[in-house]
Amino acid sequence: MPLPTVAIIGRPNVGKSTLFNRLVGKRLALVDDQPGVTRDRREGDASLLGLDFRVIDTAGYEDEDAATLPGRMRQQTEAAVQEADVALFLIDSRAGVTPLDEEISRWLRSTDRPIVLVANKAEGRAGETGVIEAMALGFGDPVQLSAEHGEGIADLFEALLPHLDREDEEAEEEDPENPNAPLKLAIVGRPNAGKSTLVNRLLGEDRMITGPEAGITRDSIAIDWQWEDFEGNMRPVRLIDTAGLRKKARVEEKLERLSVADTLRSIDFAEVVVLLLDATRGLEVQDLKIADRVLQEGRALIIVLNKWDVAENASSLFNGVKGALDEGLAQVKGVPLLTVSAVTGKGLDTMMKVAFETREAWSRRVSTGQLNRWFERAVDANPPPAPGGKRIKPRYITQNKTRPPSFVLFGTRVDLLPTSYQRYLINGLRREFDFGAVPVRLSLRAPKNPFDRDRE
Repeated sequence: MPLPTVAIIGRPNVGKSTLFNRLVGKRLALVDDQPGVTRDRREGDASLLGLDFRVIDTAGYEDEDAATLPGRMRQQTEAAVQEADVALFLIDSRAGVTPLDEEISRWLRSTDRPIVLVANKAEGRAGETGVIEAMALGFGDPVQLSAEHGEGIADLFEALLPHLDREDEEAEEEDPENPNAPLKLAIVGRPNAGKSTLVNRLLGEDRMITGPEAGITRDSIAIDWQWEDFEGNMRPVRLIDTAGLRKKARVEEKLERLSVADTLRSIDFAEVVVLLLDATRGLEVQDLKIADRVLQEGRALIIVLNKWDVAENASSLFNGVKGALDEGLAQVKGVPLLTVSAVTGKGLDTMMKVAFETREAWSRRVSTGQLNRWFERAVDANPPPAPGGKRIKPRYITQNKTRPPSFVLFGTRVDLLPTSYQRYLINGLRREFDFGAVPVRLSLRAPKNPFDRDRE
């Protein structure tokens, strides 16, 4: 059964993301002194004194026109309340109740969701006046806490318990080795490539804030979803939308540096990474750097040309990008290159199909017997060189891990194998066992004994 859900609501800069991080037990949401850091809904699994639930961090509620960026952020907040079992309404007890707090309270009273009023930043005596003012909002006595210091958490537990306590319900644990486990799919790329638009099209709803302004997404947002494959099967997916990655020299603001670090952590978390390119801008050096980072981290990579519906000279563009990728990503040939339109939805089902197939290859394990039958043929067809007249004798090979596929080659002086021969073996592994373009690792193990001689 799904976990109950708690939404954190309030005006900008009252400590919503700090409380979110406190509840999930890690710094998932970006936190900064300036208001408006959070723009999209961020979700996480929370545990409060043994009470498990999903918590949603929302953008600061502002009274702006729906067509503006703050207005679109407010719509996301309103959607989060409708989705939640209970809402935590945060105020800043040090600042007291503001006119915007009063407006939010009127809106919350018009909803049908239970509301728990929370007076944050209540440590010490500076927040006493604000706590008293909060009682007039009509939600009863506020829970007094300090999200930053962890004070008042037991009181918050008691306030949430009546709304969230569900007996005999357990969330299923995800087995990462299970092929039916959710596909962890991260969407990365430069700003304004259409990442959030693509996520919205996949979900069939305006889940992420989009617009002409570059860099709207700041946090990496994980969303659980079901994709219906070509056979009509529902396949679980955890979609991760990320902030745009610009050239390092142009990343100047502290907040953007945090966003970039958050995106890089999302790459580490993902199984398959979709690098989204803007077809109207083509391939740039920054795209190759992002792709190289994904492969260096051992993640499976798919490159997708978005905005294909408005691309000019499509055929030459595709061939040019493909050629540049083959040259720029020499360590992995044949990374899947797909074309989509996030606006129309064309090509997205193919993208998802390739993503699941790529994860399957990334997770594949080959038996030692199969490996060594191939290995003997490969060595017979192309014996290793003898640098300095010293013969290299590969003995056998085994797979020591998956995700990404990793192999260990044992033998005499195999640590002297040139890079070109190692590449020959890795490419042979790809072809023989259908690993495609996922990263493949090869480690070399030679005997440590100095008296171990090759006497043949």
